[in-house]
Amino acid sequence: MSQLLPEPSQAVARVDVASLPPKTISKSDSTQFEQKESVNLIPISREESPAADSQSISLVAAEISPDQVSPIPQVPPLPEPGFEPGQNGLILEDVINSVYQSYPLLEAALYSRDVVSGERLTTLGEFDRKFKAGSENGPVGFYKTYRQHIGFIQPLYQGGEVFAGYRLGRGSFQPWYLERQTNEGGEFKAGFSVPLSRNRNIDERRAALWRATYGVDAVEPEIQAQLISFVQEGAYTYWDWVAAGAKLQIADRILKLAQDRTNRIRSQVENGFLDPPELTDNLRLVAERQGKRAFAERKLQQSAVKLSLYYRDANGTPLIPTPDLLPAFPVLETVNAERVALDAETALAQRPEIATLDFIQRQLDIDHSEAVNDTLPSVDLVMAASQDVGYRTSAKNDKGPFELDALLLVEVPIERRKARGKIQSVSGKIAQLNAKRKLTEEKIVAEIESAYAGLIGAFKQAHQAEKAVAYAEDLARRERQNFDEGLSDLLKVTLREQYAVESAEKAVDAKLLYFKEQADYRAALAEDQLLDFESEE
Repeated sequence: MSQLLPEPSQAVARVDVASLPPKTISKSDSTQFEQKESVNLIPISREESPAADSQSISLVAAEISPDQVSPIPQVPPLPEPGFEPGQNGLILEDVINSVYQSYPLLEAALYSRDVVSGERLTTLGEFDRKFKAGSENGPVGFYKTYRQHIGFIQPLYQGGEVFAGYRLGRGSFQPWYLERQTNEGGEFKAGFSVPLSRNRNIDERRAALWRATYGVDAVEPEIQAQLISFVQEGAYTYWDWVAAGAKLQIADRILKLAQDRTNRIRSQVENGFLDPPELTDNLRLVAERQGKRAFAERKLQQSAVKLSLYYRDANGTPLIPTPDLLPAFPVLETVNAERVALDAETALAQRPEIATLDFIQRQLDIDHSEAVNDTLPSVDLVMAASQDVGYRTSAKNDKGPFELDALLLVEVPIERRKARGKIQSVSGKIAQLNAKRKLTEEKIVAEIESAYAGLIGAFKQAHQAEKAVAYAEDLARRERQNFDEGLSDLLKVTLREQYAVESAEKAVDAKLLYFKEQADYRAALAEDQLLDFESEE
């Protein structure tokens, strides 16, 4: 897909937008949970640093300013009488490229990446190192005590945590609180806690992180679904504009026939060959067809304004295409019936709805694993080592030796109703999702078949409409020739020309239907992939 938007000088900018600095939208580039984050005692990388994210957030906030957009209304240009479609007119691909690069709602959808990335960063906060400190003093009373302590706790990605700290206890302690006293230099302590059963393979922190990570991935099909919708809407608007131009050409052509006939009828009336009401009737016909041309002009202007919402320059400024950018309808292409089965498989592989269901399935799998984990007994091993330093505070030096504590903590839920209820709930959700997936796949195949049927029917309808136009125009031409030879009257000529106009407008409507069905087929196939577009950049 071409990455450069056309810069036609004929297009009219409807809104003046101040140039903005280029925006960089970060995207998670990791594929494995363990590879994405290394949560231990080493420093966090800059990519996961909260400071770096805070900086990007502040930059985004600084970019949003109401002073950057100043609307400048522009009257859509009017076409000249007798205009013809341009050879190098605006093509659909230009509009689609503009949607990819500058459509505001797509830009808003892209910012959802920042939303889910922020949510994932929030879950990483559960693995943040924690600094703890305190000062507990009792300066008044029989026992005067002074205790200070500082420490660090580092949660581990594999479960459990490590800790280290220092404390100092001085003063006169109660006999039952002598463990609070330390030697003169204080006490250094370090240790770890490791789960042996529950929370070993999964715990609440890791489950939240994994769900958020899948949430980061799940936002991509959501963006793609919106992109498909925007491209489809842009294609509809583009073909409405082309059809409005084609109908204006019809109005021009039929008006010119009546205007050219006026002088001949006037001459015949003056020479006595025709009655004066014939001239009056033709003048009425001219006025009526001028009104129809004005109606066609209005339709063309309105459709051009609507198209400007999707057709923009590189800065995102809407461009109102002028009539000389109007192209003729392209040649209709036949559709190969053998492609339907293959296209159905392609749609199932590319449609964002299937990808979204896949990510929801993975999040439910995490919920199920977490529920199974809750059925296990809690068995935690805690090891702690401590050493006092400095001058001893007691004659027996009971604080001096190196100390090592080993604890095994066990907690077993008896009924386990909470875990069993969660398993039952998640299993029901998984069953619902499987049923929904089946229906979604069937709907996608049905959409392909329906779009194909609509495309084939619209092609046949347009083909037959072209034949009807040829027959109607031939009859109108013969009737005009008979009128010039005095073998017919103006009423018959008017009726034949009206039939020709109606046939031509039906042919335009049939072509419009065909190309809209083509846009539907493109949407059903999910051909628009934002990731492919970004890789080309």
